[in-house]
Amino acid sequence: MNIYDKAYELAKALKESDEAMQLKAAKQAAEADPDAKRMLDDFRERQNFLQQKMMAGEEPSAEDMDKMNKLYEVITLNPLIGRLLEAERRFAVVFEDINRIMSDVLKAIVD
Repeated sequence: MNIYDKAYELAKALKESDEAMQLKAAKQAAEADPDAKRMLDDFRERQNFLQQKMMAGEEPSAEDMDKMNKLYEVITLNPLIGRLLEAERRFAVVFEDINRIMSDVLKAIVD
């Protein structure tokens, strides 16, 4: 058994998973709609700004967080964006599960 072959098999399985396919389709649909793309780009830009502040050690204000939560609620009313964000969430769950499984193996080896 070649461990690298297994890693490529896992990567291929992840890429071909229902979650990945749905994410790709939802992303293409949202980006093809000018209004959805504009709203999503604006949301991502604001989200990245807050993440950068947090990485720099700054805690976002309650007002900033409230604005983001309200913006999230508004943009998810757009069916294309709602579908994309849900697809991202489902794919992230799968990816996190795989990471947890791999981390558990690493812990078992080094403990």
